[in-house]
Order: sequence, then structure tokens, then C-alpha cells
Amino acid sequence: MVTIEKMKTRHLAGVITLSVVEEQKKFVGSIEDILANANAQIRPHVILVEDTIVGFFLIDTTYAKNYDFARQSNSIGLRSFFISKEHQGKGYAKQAILALPNYLREAYPNHLNTFLTVNCQNLIAKELYLKGGFQDTNTLYHGGAAGPQHIMVRSIESGIKAANQ
Repeated sequence: MVTIEKMKTRHLAGVITLSVVEEQKKFVGSIEDILANANAQIRPHVILVEDTIVGFFLIDTTYAKNYDFARQSNSIGLRSFFISKEHQGKGYAKQAILALPNYLREAYPNHLNTFLTVNCQNLIAKELYLKGGFQDTNTLYHGGAAGPQHIMVRSIESGIKAANQ
């Protein structure tokens, strides 16, 4: 079973070994580049299976300030979500995306929505987010380094309702 935690110093040795396959690098980047973006407002998180770190993502608490499309009340951004190449194909990404709303509700109780952008060429990731309850806003963000991106949103509260049904 997948669990999510805020990254701590003890996770660093495992996190720096994470990577994606070559064709995914244009969408995700390297772990070194991702970690360089982490700060007090852009917080790193790990995806674990038992005690093994299988994936990683950032939560950007200032996302709405930097992206006009996310200026809804109390929005945060999901950035750099990935499962390391040796753990892909095992359902961990789907489990993590499904667990995300409940986790975010606990970790970020003052936020109601999660936004993300996914590259138009990254069809597998877009399908994952759709299956995880994100909705395509049917608008594109054109500021991505690898081309246009779909803007997607999910209510953090909707995950609570789905889990209780």
C-alpha cells in the first residue's frame, strides 16, 4: 500500500536515487533540478511503499499567486509528480493520486483545490490524473518548457466524499 509523507532529512538518500526513463525527463526533469525548486512554500513529499521511496512530488502553496488560472480560493499546486522508473507499472502512481486528496486535506487544511499542468504530449499522465479525479479545465497553459499543457484541477474535499462513499 502506498503512503505519502512530507520529505524529511532521513529521506534524502533515497530521494536522490529517484529518476524517470529518458523520454519522461522532458516532462519531469531530474531530481536535482526538482529539489532545487523546493523551499518553504514549495514543499517536497515522498511516495512510499512500506519503507521504500518509490516516488516524489512538490506541493506549491504559492501556486495561485504565480498562475492566473489557479486564482480560485485556497488553491495549491501539484508539481513534479513522478514514480521512479524501477517502480513504474505497479499501480503506485494511481494509488498515490487517489490518496492525495485525503493527504492534502490533513497536511494543508486551509486549501480547497489542487491545480496541476500536464504536457499535451504526456497522454499517460493525463489519463492518470483523470482517473484520479482531476478535471481537465479545457484550457491550455503555454508557459511550459516542453510545450503546451492541459490545466487540471481537483477539489481536495471531493476526495473525502469519494473515500467515505
